[in-house]
Amino acid sequence: MKYRFTVPAIVVILSIACLSANYFISSLVGYVGISCCLLILFWWYIRYIHRQAVNERKILLESVQRTATATLGHHRHDWMNDLQILYGYIQLGKYDKLADCVERIKEGMAVEGKIARLGIPSLVFYLQSFREMNGSIQLEIYVQENLHLDDLLLAEDGEEFSLAITETIRAYQFCGRSSWGEIVRLKLSFCLEGNEVVAIFEREGSGSVDTLTQLLENWDKEKRVVVERLDSERSSLRLRIACGN
Repeated sequence: MKYRFTVPAIVVILSIACLSANYFISSLVGYVGISCCLLILFWWYIRYIHRQAVNERKILLESVQRTATATLGHHRHDWMNDLQILYGYIQLGKYDKLADCVERIKEGMAVEGKIARLGIPSLVFYLQSFREMNGSIQLEIYVQENLHLDDLLLAEDGEEFSLAITETIRAYQFCGRSSWGEIVRLKLSFCLEGNEVVAIFEREGSGSVDTLTQLLENWDKEKRVVVERLDSERSSLRLRIACGN
């Protein structure tokens, strides 16, 4: 991290030194030499910035790939558990329980499908990889049938809505927990109300709401996303944004 600031500082100092040297040089050869030094310095600095950008993109890509791999691993683990339960019922001859088990699997797959069809890549990736990135919250997600946010919101509004959701969930991580090991149970519902897309947060149980109060007080009023408290005792919040399409 320190090199991120050290290298530009060195370039600035050397550039100032070269420019200052022009006042003490009177020959044409000296001017040409200083100019060549400046050109080489600027060329090297551009190359340095390009390499830094390439490395940062590589690190970001590797981070996304690790998260995606871990997410797929979680889903695979869940699928294997479901298959083992089904196989166990079959072995024990408890065929009357198979229908309920299959129905639960179908409901889970339906929810995953609705999340995937929300249409905002950053939001879909965040929600589908949530368990890998946030172990302190048990998140239950409900999506209204045939809700496609990319058809309702402009691209920039969709990204702002996605960021607002992540900020709100982050606030719930520290809301009303009696200990760091406690898992917060949070329900998140997406729906369309009139001409607005709405996300409703409902935390199970009661507790301190100081973190949510701080979130409301610090919310940028210039944002298109509006935040409202629904129930102070149940720590419920609602985010809403007007449709742009």
